[in-house]
Amino acid sequence: MLHTSLRAGLGAVAVLAALAVAVLGVLAAGESKPGRVDGWLRPAEHVVGPPWRDVALATDFWGEPAGAAALVLVAVAGCLVLRRPRAAVLAVTGAGVAVGATMLLKPLVGRTIHGGHLSYPSGHTAFATALALVAAMLATRRLGLGGAAGTALVLAAALAAGGVMGWAQVALDAHYPTDVLGGWFTALAVVPATAWLIDRAADVLRRGRR
Repeated sequence: MLHTSLRAGLGAVAVLAALAVAVLGVLAAGESKPGRVDGWLRPAEHVVGPPWRDVALATDFWGEPAGAAALVLVAVAGCLVLRRPRAAVLAVTGAGVAVGATMLLKPLVGRTIHGGHLSYPSGHTAFATALALVAAMLATRRLGLGGAAGTALVLAAALAAGGVMGWAQVALDAHYPTDVLGGWFTALAVVPATAWLIDRAADVLRRGRR
């Protein structure tokens, strides 16, 4: 899944993303209000009305359990049709690990919104970004892209998906902007690492069959 030419670039991105998650988590720890960075990123009138609220709600649905499960099933089916079983495994595990990481981090950071709801980092944003990363990694292999071009495609896909879902979360006042950034960075940190582990496991199994 993780093409050799992408490993160095995405490996560096994953390390930097993990550091960003940690730094933002320290800044947000125990807070129940927007921080200074949130003030820079979120306008005073950030909660949208119709019709954009309907768009935000529709986007949010795909990060909810039913919508997320449907997206994962579609992703797995697409990978199997393309005869890419590793991509199918990564679609499930990458998204699962990304969301699971946000669930573990939320009580550790302890940031809340709306009277006690744990908010950092955003699981919806991590999920959307994770699936986009899987799709982009698969695309780089099919298109034969590597190095800078492949890394740019993967990051662009992650930015697009994370940006759309992150906008919905802030527009609905479900998360602070830094929660969204935390979710985005979480996916960037764990999905490349998960892809590398899947590749290593597949290589070990293949060698064991010889």
